[in-house]
Amino acid sequence: MTTASVAIPSNTIDVDRADRLSRFRQVRQLTQRLCEPLATEDFVVQSMPDVSPTKWHLAHTSWFFETFLLARHQPGYPLFDPHFAYLFNSYYITVGDRHCRQNRGLLSRPTVADVWRYREHVDAHMERFLNGMSTDAFRELMAVIDLGLHHEQQHQELTLTDIKHVFSVNPLRPAYRPELAPTRATATSPMRWVGFDAGVREIGFEGSGFSFDNESPRHRIFLEPFELASRLVTNREYRAFINDGGYRRPELWLSAGWSMVEQEQWQAPLYWLDQDGQWTHYTLSGVRAVDDAEPVCHVSYFEADAFARWAGARLATEGEWESAFSTLPIEGNFVEAERYHPVAATGGTSMEQMYGDVWEWTGSAYLGYPGYRPVTGALGEYNGKFMCNQFVLRGGSCATSRSHIRPTYRNFFAPDARWQFSGIRLARSV
Repeated sequence: MTTASVAIPSNTIDVDRADRLSRFRQVRQLTQRLCEPLATEDFVVQSMPDVSPTKWHLAHTSWFFETFLLARHQPGYPLFDPHFAYLFNSYYITVGDRHCRQNRGLLSRPTVADVWRYREHVDAHMERFLNGMSTDAFRELMAVIDLGLHHEQQHQELTLTDIKHVFSVNPLRPAYRPELAPTRATATSPMRWVGFDAGVREIGFEGSGFSFDNESPRHRIFLEPFELASRLVTNREYRAFINDGGYRRPELWLSAGWSMVEQEQWQAPLYWLDQDGQWTHYTLSGVRAVDDAEPVCHVSYFEADAFARWAGARLATEGEWESAFSTLPIEGNFVEAERYHPVAATGGTSMEQMYGDVWEWTGSAYLGYPGYRPVTGALGEYNGKFMCNQFVLRGGSCATSRSHIRPTYRNFFAPDARWQFSGIRLARSV
């Protein structure tokens, strides 16, 4: 069997090239804007192994474009500094050796100024590269360019979650953007149960546009009848779990989760502080009282699962989540809104807060879909090798870019991770 090639008109390629160049500038500029509230000293702190210093994020995202595009495909490209390949590689083993992740905060050199100059160097060469490459080269590399853009958007989100953790462990608890403290909500919409029939569904990415390789192939699943909560679990509802001894009742917890409760002495979500009997929490606008109407945030999979069991419910599978929300518009409190905090449900739609407030833990282990194959080469290390001991989250948070999210997006973290903007939507079987 032969496959006929389809010629893409050159004017279409020119439009796509202009679009990629515009998006490259927008993405890189947003990273810079996210760094504007920071002092030089803020860029170098690593508060725990999962957190990377802001300086590292700036350099690593530039390293990605340099390594997978400029150094490989731009003849005569001058490396800014040959040592950066070792310092700012993350986990691409086939590319070369890497600096130890937990020691990224020890890199006082190169300086922050050096890293900004590195970004300027990469930006200038990327502009020249995108403008000067042939039509065939652009067609061949467009997928890698898009991957680089979405990779940086992932690190924009990590920049916010990581600096939040860095500031939270500072006894002064400085605010990232003190002027952005949200108005306290007076109420939230009531939680309702929305039913979905049993049947065969299709999930996974299909069609044009960008997706990560772990979102494919599209495939069929069978779902038994189920119900989803119309909104996210609120701080008020989670406080009821705490007040009912939720963190003292081992029967509510998975064994590994209870071990974490005992080991880490968890008593509430990350960033919550009990001050004279009143709950406050650290936010990117500083310490403020917990707003009962807002979605609970910064809980682990273990906490989400325990709360769901206490509530007589469970977490949705990712198949249930995607089949329920795939046809709904992507609206929400994304990073472009500059709130950096989830907001209360307003009761405006039958299903609320699907996108742009908190990542929603699902009950699904992070595994490859039927027929999944990682892409060949070093970029195949992007997703596939992490399909072990992780759980899937869906939806996108207030720290996610709107252009970065889609219904098939599969985020994933270890079940004890709490520093991301992660929350809870309940489900139950019928």
